[in-house]
Amino acid sequence: QVQLVESGGGLVQAGGSLRLSCVASGRTQRTYAMGWFRQAPGKDREFVAGVSWSGDSTFYADSVKGRATLSRDNAKNTLYLQMDSLKPEDTAVYYCAADPSLVAGSKRASEYDYWGQGTQVTVSS
Repeated sequence: QVQLVESGGGLVQAGGSLRLSCVASGRTQRTYAMGWFRQAPGKDREFVAGVSWSGDSTFYADSVKGRATLSRDNAKNTLYLQMDSLKPEDTAVYYCAADPSLVAGSKRASEYDYWGQGTQVTVSS
């Protein structure tokens, strides 16, 4: 079992920045492919960014490309999502996900077994 805990959300003005963190605990002897997803009220959960198990490959949704940067610190079992130039449409609950069977990572929420509880990001106009 792996437990994921997100933090770093909050209220920010449009154009501002936030850095979200996801700390993994439990069976973290190996690294996992991980991802960030978000869900706005009344909408489906959508992919934001993902990273391969090695950390060598990152990929992003078109909606955040150029504004989001993923990084991971395997020594701290932590995944970071830096979000810049935030827009009101970025408002959502952001979730961290991980899965031991993925190598390259995935944009599909259904392929991740482990999820955090989410952190709220609100961008005011």
